[in-house]
Amino acid sequence: MAAGKSDYYDILAVDKAATAEEIKKSYRRQALEWHPDKHKDNKEAAEKRFKEINEAYQVLADPEKRRAYDQFGHQAFAPGGGRGANPFAGGQSPFGSGQGSPFTYTYSTSGPSAGSGQAGFDFGDPFEIFEQFFGGGSPFGRAQRVPRYSISIDFMEAVKGVEKEVSINGKKRKIKIPAGVDEGSRIQFDDFTLSVDIKPHEIFERDGADIYVRVEITYSLATLGGYIEIPTVDDPVKIKVRAGTKSGSMIRLRERGVKHLRGGGRGDEYVRLVVGVSTKLTREQKRLVSELKEHGL
Repeated sequence: MAAGKSDYYDILAVDKAATAEEIKKSYRRQALEWHPDKHKDNKEAAEKRFKEINEAYQVLADPEKRRAYDQFGHQAFAPGGGRGANPFAGGQSPFGSGQGSPFTYTYSTSGPSAGSGQAGFDFGDPFEIFEQFFGGGSPFGRAQRVPRYSISIDFMEAVKGVEKEVSINGKKRKIKIPAGVDEGSRIQFDDFTLSVDIKPHEIFERDGADIYVRVEITYSLATLGGYIEIPTVDDPVKIKVRAGTKSGSMIRLRERGVKHLRGGGRGDEYVRLVVGVSTKLTREQKRLVSELKEHGL
């Protein structure tokens, strides 16, 4: 383990035997939790953690990189580690003793906000160094290297799709981002690759194509039942709340989620109903509640 480096599996909170899907799901949860926009009071620490999460996912989501990491740890990406310790250095760093490691990740929080028209640089790929120093063919079979950038878009822009005007190498370009892109999605254009960073939403959370929302209902509605309007990524829908609904109950709204990026159909929306407790009751309301209590309700 390189000094100061946390284990990638620990960062993503997964077991070393985790499947690719488990790694992806955990990455989504962690990236959502540590998105810098959610930690404005301690943004510097959140940005650092967010970078670590993305760095870990960049390696563990790639089968070749993951195998190298499992065998050699962080030394797989650090030249000059000594023969046997670093499988890529051949026992000697091609950069000299003063170069430092070229295998670095970069992270930019200055990527475009909605309408800003600026594209930030994406995370670097540690294996691109083979293409730079050994000419053309990476031993991992990578395609010809193209510039990579990142862009930050709003939650609903990711759900609906959006057209953006961005500045790439000083030139303005209009690009279309398709409906259904997810956090970390990469879009291949003719001469560059764009990865997408999605800002959190005020009420909606997302897991793949599924949407989650928390809705508070009154005690009387939970007890007696009735109808309530639920927000969706499209128009609000009215649903029936059954009498005797418990706080925390989940309702599934089929195909009210996000459009699948590949293939047809949409995800679902999951609504968690939470019974609210009023802190401001009139004298009459308190009397009625006391009567309910006497009857065991």
